[in-house]
Amino acid sequence: MPEFRLTQISDTHLARRLPSLTQNFHRLSEYIDATRPDLVATEQDRQTFLSVLGEDRWRFEAAGWCFIGLNSLVMNTGLAAEAEQFDWLASELSSTKGKPVALFLHKPLYLNRPDDPELPATSIRYVPMPARSRLIEMLRAVDLRLVASGHVHQRRDFTFGHVRHVWAPSAGFIISDQRQEVIGTKEVGLVEYRFQPDSFEVRHIRAPGQLDVDVDSLIGAI
Repeated sequence: MPEFRLTQISDTHLARRLPSLTQNFHRLSEYIDATRPDLVATEQDRQTFLSVLGEDRWRFEAAGWCFIGLNSLVMNTGLAAEAEQFDWLASELSSTKGKPVALFLHKPLYLNRPDDPELPATSIRYVPMPARSRLIEMLRAVDLRLVASGHVHQRRDFTFGHVRHVWAPSAGFIISDQRQEVIGTKEVGLVEYRFQPDSFEVRHIRAPGQLDVDVDSLIGAI
């Protein structure tokens, strides 16, 4: 496969009592139907992987790349699932055979640098310590090129070293400045990737008709 097109969706927060989020998702779905990527990474896909494979992690290869998905929510919990995932990851990383690696997980690894201090206010926003340090050390053994995440409800795209970090925005709503500081761009949307052997492109997209629903407008309904 000379090119692999992947679309990432994050933080849909769909609920029957929140029609504005459903409308945003419909606009996004219409855009995807029109663009027809090779793979769409959504929360529904995550649940499908979980029900079919039995574990909330995955790996596949396409266009000369190795794609790995991890469950960041078990990291630093001390649960058996965390240890099992790290053992699984070590095995998968040992067989990448020099291929570039794209890592997908819900929480960003960090804000700016691997050694960012962990504060109470940020401990639930990024992969927590010491699991973060362990994960980063394991990834040094491979040709990691991309870390794709969501969770923060802000769009951000930066490079540290030779690794590009892409934060997908929420597909559903933004969080007001009064409730969350500005880190990136507060807007709804999705992210498109085009992978080719040894290279990739990123496009930050807002589907036509998507609206920046503010979380404050949802609180009453919730």
